[in-house]
Amino acid sequence: MSHSGLPMWYHPLYTDGIHPDARFPRDRYLRVLERLTPYRTAKQEQAEGNPFIEIHTPKPIKREHLLLAHDAEYVDRFLAGTLTEKEIKRIGLTPWTEDMVQRTLLLMGGALEATEHAVQFGGISANMAGGTHHAHRNFGSGYCVFNDLAVCALHALKNLNVRRVAVLDLDVHQGDGTATTLQHVPEALTVSVHCDVNFPFRKSSSDYDLPIAAESGDIRYLEAVEEALDLCFEDQPELLLFQAGVDALAADALGKLNVTRTGMQRRNEIVFERASKHNVPVVVFMGGGYAKPLDGTIDAFEDLFTQAAGWSTGRTTPSSNVQ
Repeated sequence: MSHSGLPMWYHPLYTDGIHPDARFPRDRYLRVLERLTPYRTAKQEQAEGNPFIEIHTPKPIKREHLLLAHDAEYVDRFLAGTLTEKEIKRIGLTPWTEDMVQRTLLLMGGALEATEHAVQFGGISANMAGGTHHAHRNFGSGYCVFNDLAVCALHALKNLNVRRVAVLDLDVHQGDGTATTLQHVPEALTVSVHCDVNFPFRKSSSDYDLPIAAESGDIRYLEAVEEALDLCFEDQPELLLFQAGVDALAADALGKLNVTRTGMQRRNEIVFERASKHNVPVVVFMGGGYAKPLDGTIDAFEDLFTQAAGWSTGRTTPSSNVQ
């Protein structure tokens, strides 16, 4: 793994591009950023071996990159602001602001730049948003306009000389849009661990789906994570795209699983340990998190990014010491 700290992409529109009245908890981005402030100190902290996070500002993604995974007609209607009310309702994030298009382009740009960085320099990179796994080729759904995982997988395969990509989706909801978008791409493996009775209620077929029963806790969830990682690395990927949603937490309003904060920390360590062992670069996509109150989600995302930063700076947390 790289020892130069965690490069992470963020833009204020990740928060401000969502209307304050939207059901989606837009404040989570700003609150996580505030939590990460101690890890964004002067670069000399790196020399002391402390976890370090370097924030990058994304540029808007180009249309040509969106077309890697999405139909031109859908892309162009979204960019022109001419989606139907039914299509907008299916996506959610309503009421839409005038910045919704720009927010989406920046979010997708952050994912793309994080992917390019991981491929070029190795180690771990992250986008402090995204994991938009419910977006399909010609429609959005479940808070997802475009599918950043699919776009980044195809960009890596077609433009970055990556031969095989694995998409590891550990969000509590199945990565249905990723599954359908990449279903005819043999070089991209899709593996999803999710609650069996949660959204989407009409599931797609990933290369490997590992559904687990509602109310399952740490033991069952982590068993599924280990199995998912076995499947990923049996495919010998050169890049791992990690959908790192924390909505499997017991406190999550949309989760239906019973994973503890300690269990979620252990999940992160397992993923980063395995990627480090195989020397495979990782891109972290934020994914879902809807705890009420939101504090549990913020705690888990702080853990996720600081653990990633620890691995990036060469200061790992032994599994037995994760709290």
